[in-house]
Amino acid sequence: MSSVRERDDRSTPSSQTSESLVLALPKGRILSEVMPLLRRAGIEPEDAFSDPESRALSFATNHPNIRIIRVRSFDVATFVAFGAAQLGIVGNDVLLEFDYPEVYAPVDLGVGRCRLAVAEPAEMVASDDPARWSHVRIATKYPEITRRHFAARGVQAECIKLSGAMELAPQLGLCRRIVDLVSSGATLRANALVEVEHIADITSRLAVNRAALKTFPDEIGWWIERIREAADAA
Repeated sequence: MSSVRERDDRSTPSSQTSESLVLALPKGRILSEVMPLLRRAGIEPEDAFSDPESRALSFATNHPNIRIIRVRSFDVATFVAFGAAQLGIVGNDVLLEFDYPEVYAPVDLGVGRCRLAVAEPAEMVASDDPARWSHVRIATKYPEITRRHFAARGVQAECIKLSGAMELAPQLGLCRRIVDLVSSGATLRANALVEVEHIADITSRLAVNRAALKTFPDEIGWWIERIREAADAA
């Protein structure tokens, strides 16, 4: 039987209500950066959460009124926006793309740092001037951010939505440019692409369902502050 550590013995509002809170976490690279922060905030998932063989997506924690769900990074904001999860950890790239009014993002966690950028083949850079673009065709999984960014400059952006392997698009003639997340730039270099324009700096945020915050202000507000303190202490 899976076990969880004893709940942090400091009194929490969640210990005084029968309502459960669901915290949505993103799968993948960001999860390893997020978990130390959550542990500093006093949230410890059950053992199955760390089991690489587990197919489970929902997990108990050391707080009887808090469960963790593990979902795709793009889906975290959707779970929070529609109230299936009251809290979540999500990159502000996702928040900018979907712009859910139901989602409040009060804490920048300072993890998952990267940037959203425009890139093109290295062979184009010497003869290309982004300031002279009037129309661009771009592959991206962020069509809304991309259109808004270029519209602000008076540039028409024709967006081809892809879910991954963006770097292949210029090689195979799908388009000449891409918009994607860039961290070290190694993936761009490996595919002979060069970053030519910065769109936004990206970090992970604590996302909160606004309706849930109004319904349980003490409980959710308490956790917002605990997580904020943990992020500040990092």
